[in-house]
Amino acid sequence: MKLTIALLLFYYLGFHAAGDKSTLPFYSGAGDNSSVIQTDTTIDVTYYKLQLKLSINPDNIKGITTVNGKFITPGNSFFLNLANSLTVDSVTGANIGSFTHSNDVLRVNLNSLSSEFAVNVYYRGLPPATGYGSFVFSSHGPEPSIWSLSEPYGSSDWFPNKNAPADKADSSDVWVTCPSSLTAVSNGLLKETITNPDNTTTYRWKGSYPIASYLISIAVSNYALYKNYFRYSQTDSLTLTHYVYPEYLGSLKSNLDETPEMMRVFSEKYSQYPFIREKYGHAQFGWGGGMEHQTISSMGAFTPGVIAHELSHQWYGDKVTCRDFHHIWLNEGFATYSEAVYIEASQGREAYDYFMLQKMNSAKNAVGTVYVQNAGSISEIFNTNRSYYKGGVILHMLRGVTGDSLFYDIMKSYVNDTLHAYGTAVTEDFQRIAESKYGKSLGYFFYEWIYGEKYPKYRITWGKSQVGGNSYDVNLLVEQAVNTNPVFFTMPVDVKVETKSGDTTVTVFNNSQTQTFVFTITGEPLRLTFDPGNFILKDKTGDDPVEPIDFRLDQNYPNPFNPATVIAYHVNKYDDVSLTVYDVRGREIAVLVNAKMRPGNFQVKFTPVNLASGIYFCVLKSGSDIDSKKMIYIR
Repeated sequence: MKLTIALLLFYYLGFHAAGDKSTLPFYSGAGDNSSVIQTDTTIDVTYYKLQLKLSINPDNIKGITTVNGKFITPGNSFFLNLANSLTVDSVTGANIGSFTHSNDVLRVNLNSLSSEFAVNVYYRGLPPATGYGSFVFSSHGPEPSIWSLSEPYGSSDWFPNKNAPADKADSSDVWVTCPSSLTAVSNGLLKETITNPDNTTTYRWKGSYPIASYLISIAVSNYALYKNYFRYSQTDSLTLTHYVYPEYLGSLKSNLDETPEMMRVFSEKYSQYPFIREKYGHAQFGWGGGMEHQTISSMGAFTPGVIAHELSHQWYGDKVTCRDFHHIWLNEGFATYSEAVYIEASQGREAYDYFMLQKMNSAKNAVGTVYVQNAGSISEIFNTNRSYYKGGVILHMLRGVTGDSLFYDIMKSYVNDTLHAYGTAVTEDFQRIAESKYGKSLGYFFYEWIYGEKYPKYRITWGKSQVGGNSYDVNLLVEQAVNTNPVFFTMPVDVKVETKSGDTTVTVFNNSQTQTFVFTITGEPLRLTFDPGNFILKDKTGDDPVEPIDFRLDQNYPNPFNPATVIAYHVNKYDDVSLTVYDVRGREIAVLVNAKMRPGNFQVKFTPVNLASGIYFCVLKSGSDIDSKKMIYIR
């Protein structure tokens, strides 16, 4: 799920802002639960079939939900979760005796001991809107918009189920009857559309993959349908279906057209799209972010970041689901990091590094452990700095420990492991996969970053001594400020030493509060950088500081010039940069630079071709900043 707090108008104009869900307004009746919802641990649900009829003005639903399941050991009663505000008219099925409905629990008694059950629950009413909506009757302009968003505990607000992510049904059906002016969208494939004589239409959707109850969804409105395709083999394509409010389709097409490329990137990095027999798509809804409903993400924002975030959840969140919401980082941290994966693939490593730097800055504000201590609190589960940003940074750090190739092998192996594929997992399952591929224990890494708090604060001291010829010993002292849990952080760290002969990078394993390292290099050390790739969430002092960079364009040298001149320029932020030469009449002569660039000091050589002698102007632009210099060319 992607959390956003900007107005929808901002999304349609291409702006994107992420925020903690706790800053968003709750719907009536919502709030933090005092404890995790109780579910029946004696049963295993295998199938859901929802038959819903939606009425507008007054708003209500009439439902028949079929639930099939097994008893862990033979039993004669069980219970499902269902909100009290819905009225249960009857419960039918073979061997059904009596039922009671109170305290948000529907208890069903059987006539005899059984190893399995199949019930049909007939109910009606207006679902309560808890959490982030769960089930909402709303509108866009004059048109109705009806939608669900059940994560984490809202599914039982609108249909009876075992409300626990650990229990996935093997398959599901969602049949929705609504006014014929509307389209109803749900998980899986649309198997049948039935026009009814009362000006309603029934949409029958079938999901053939295992699914958690909170990932079952509906979205209903007067949608315009836009399709594109992802070709995953020479002969096969997956249809991508986008159900969008008609008034926004034109402005959203360009972002929607990025979806096939995102699908290609994630299929390459993570393995084939998990629901290839069905579909992927989007359904616009009235909440200001996105929600990764299986095969059909519900979207209030269509920026590339949100699209990538929700798509990646199909692997991490839907195919493999966190077993409980204590481990929500396995969903949200992975999806946040996937935004960076797509940025790297589409814009390059520098853009990736800048994205991760931003997330690191936010992750430093995380309070408490990434493991959610109170999974009954919605704001604790979806704490942005912790579950999203720090969770994503943890994967960035793991990639720094293992290297690129092994990291993506770990990501693929985790999502395809037979113990977890189309099932559930906890952090220790991911750790087991990572260690099996890495070949070494990563217990220190997962303990300190998932179950520990804060981040290391390093003080670096270093010196050099000549040991003969052009060989030098580097003496490095690494000190960490005392933390609470853990007292200090254990991490492998790259150290880059710059010399006149070139750069040397060594890796040290820092596993003490205070630790000295000595290593020999060729060439006299001029500068030392601790963690040059910025793979570790940290503060540091003591290694050579980078001097602040001012945005400016230097005077070219030589000037006047013939046949060529060198132009030095300085960029102080990651942005689009252009360096252009003009004549005195303002006509463009040459574009020397036109790229998105990181902060730094740069230079470029300009060699005119067929240019007359005279005065020319070099103009540097970076965002809203601009600088220029006059140049004189003499033939």
